[in-house]
Amino acid sequence: AQRLPTRPMARQDLEATVRLGPETVANLELLRTLADGHRRGALLHVLDHTRTPMGTRALKQWLLYPLTDPAAIRERHDAVEALVLDPILRATVREALAGVYDLERLTTRIAAGSATPRDLVALAGSLERLPALASALLDSAAPALASLATRLDAVPEVGALLGRALADEPPATLKDGGVFREGFHTELDELIEISRDGKAWFNRYAEGLRASSGIQSLKIRFNGVFGYFIEVTRSNLHLVPDTWLRKQTLANAERYYTPELKDREERVLGAQDRRIALETELFESLRAELAAFGDRIRASAEAVAALDVLASLAELAQRRGYVRPEIDDSGRLEIVEGRHPVIETLVPAGEFVPNDACLDCEGPQILVITGPNMAGKSTVMRQVALIVILAQMGGFVPAARARIGVVDQVFTRVGASDNLARGQSTFMVEMTETASILATATRRSLVILDEIGRGTSTYDGVSIAWAVAEDLHDRVGARTLFATHYHELTELAATRSRIANMTIAVKRWRDEIVFLRRLVPGGTNRSFGIQVARLAGLPEAVVTRAREVLKLLEEQAVDRDGRPHLSRTAAGAPGAPAGGWQLSLFAPPKPPEPSAVESRLADIDPDSLSPRQALDLLFELRALLDEASDA
Repeated sequence: AQRLPTRPMARQDLEATVRLGPETVANLELLRTLADGHRRGALLHVLDHTRTPMGTRALKQWLLYPLTDPAAIRERHDAVEALVLDPILRATVREALAGVYDLERLTTRIAAGSATPRDLVALAGSLERLPALASALLDSAAPALASLATRLDAVPEVGALLGRALADEPPATLKDGGVFREGFHTELDELIEISRDGKAWFNRYAEGLRASSGIQSLKIRFNGVFGYFIEVTRSNLHLVPDTWLRKQTLANAERYYTPELKDREERVLGAQDRRIALETELFESLRAELAAFGDRIRASAEAVAALDVLASLAELAQRRGYVRPEIDDSGRLEIVEGRHPVIETLVPAGEFVPNDACLDCEGPQILVITGPNMAGKSTVMRQVALIVILAQMGGFVPAARARIGVVDQVFTRVGASDNLARGQSTFMVEMTETASILATATRRSLVILDEIGRGTSTYDGVSIAWAVAEDLHDRVGARTLFATHYHELTELAATRSRIANMTIAVKRWRDEIVFLRRLVPGGTNRSFGIQVARLAGLPEAVVTRAREVLKLLEEQAVDRDGRPHLSRTAAGAPGAPAGGWQLSLFAPPKPPEPSAVESRLADIDPDSLSPRQALDLLFELRALLDEASDA
C-alpha cells in the first residue's frame, strides 16, 4: 500500500497567543450561540466576510488564538488599515479571492490520490489568479501585505504542466474518458482516433449492409452483454443473407453479426479499454508529479488565507465603522463608546447604547458592577472581552477609541449550569470554574465574573464573592469586571484602592423603570426585581403582593417569636382572635389609605387651572406636606 505523504509537525508557542478556555469560547459565543448552538448570532458569523474556504478556516483560527506580541498585532492592524483606506485595492483583492478554490483541500486530495480531473482544473485556475493578487499588493506600504505578495507563489510549473496535459473541459471522472488534451500523449491520441473512427466505420458499414440486403430499417446497435450486432425486424427476415450469423432472437426482431463486424468490434472495444486504462495510468502519474509541488502550493494557500482574513476584517471595519485600537504593553484597558459587535447588528441602526470602560493594573483594576436584571450588565462585560479579542486577533474594534494593554488570558464565569454527568451541581460548577480562574489568572489576564455566589445561600454567596474579589485585588492583580446583585460588595471600594463601583443607569418614573443602558460610576442598593418581574409579564396580583412582602422585609417587621410579618395582620391587632392572628403568606392585602396630599391631587383637573390657580395649589400642597411632617 502507498504511504500517504505527511507534513512535519509545527511547534506552536502558547505564549504567543491568548489563552481562551472552552468555557470562555462558549460564554462569549465566539463560534456558536448559547441558546440554540447556531452559528448565526455568534461573533464568528459577524466577522466572516471571507471569500475562500481557506480564509474562513483561518479566520476561526485567528479568533480562537489572538496574538500577545504587540508588534505582531500592530503589523496586522497596518495591513487592515491599508485595505480600509484603499477601497479599490480591497475590492480588487476580494474579487480575485472569490475565484480561488480551496488550495489546501485540493493539495490534500492530490497527495492522497483522490483528486479528480476537475480538481486539477480548479487548482490551475486558482493558481492563475495569484500573480495579479501579488502585483496589487507589492506597492502596499503595509509590510504585512508586501510580505504576503512575496509568498503568493503561483507555482508556474504546475500551471504549465496542467495546461499541456488537461482538456479544456475534462469529465468529472476518469471512466468517462476525454481527460487529456490532444497531442499530450501519442499512443493515447492513436487510441482516441481508433475509437472516434470506429463510430464512423459502424455508420458506413450499416449503410453498406442496407444497400446490399435491401433492408432499409436495418440498424447496428451495441450493448454491454452482446457487443455490436445487426438488428432486423421480423418482416424483413426473408431478406437476411445466409452469410449473417444469428446472435439473439427477440419477440419482434432477430440480431445478427458478421465476421467483419466482429473483427471491428474487437479492435474498437480493445482501443476503448486500452484508452481508459492508459488515461488512468497517465492521470495517476500526473497526480504524483503534482504532489511534488505540495509544499509550495500549501505555502501559497496559507498566504491566500491570511490575505482573505485581513481583507475580511477590513471590509467589516468599513461597513460597521470600526476603529483601529492602540496596542501596547501597559496594564491599561480603555474603551471609549464601545459597542457589542454582535448585538449592534441585531438592533436598528443607532439604537445600541455605547459604553465606556477603563481598567488598569495600577487602578482601577476591578470594576464592581451593580444594577437590575435586564439592564445590560452582561452585555457590557461581554463586549469588553470581545473588543479585546478582536483587537488582539488583528481586527479593528467597535468603539470611538480603544487602548488595549495586551491580555494573556481571558476568563469568564457566567451563567448557571449543572454537570450531571460528573455529579456536579450548579454551585459546584461555579466554584470549580472560579477556583480555576484564581489558580491560573495572571496580572495580564482579563477576568469576567457574573453573579459569583448566587448558587448558594445569600450569606454564603456574599462571603465567597467578597473573598474572591479581595484575592483578585490583593494577589492576582488581573483586570476584572465583577457583576453582582450583592449590593454589600460595593463596600469593597472603601477597603481596596484598586476597586471601583459602577452601575447601569436606570430611570425611575413612579412605579416604572426605564433602562438607560449606560455604565456610570457609583453603586446601587436597589435591584428593581419586582419592576423587572412586572416587565416580564408576572400577573399584577402577584406583583402587588410581592411589593407588600418586600416592604415588610425591608422594615424587618417581626412577631414576638422573631418571625417576619409577611401578612398585614399580627397578634394584638384590633379584632384579632384570641391567641393572635396566624402568620400567613396568603392574607389578602388591604389597600393603604390615601394621604391628604394624594386625596387633594386626585381632585385636581389640571386642564381647568389658570397659571395663578396652579401656583396657589402648589403652596396648598406644600402646606399639607408640612402638616403631615409635623404630625
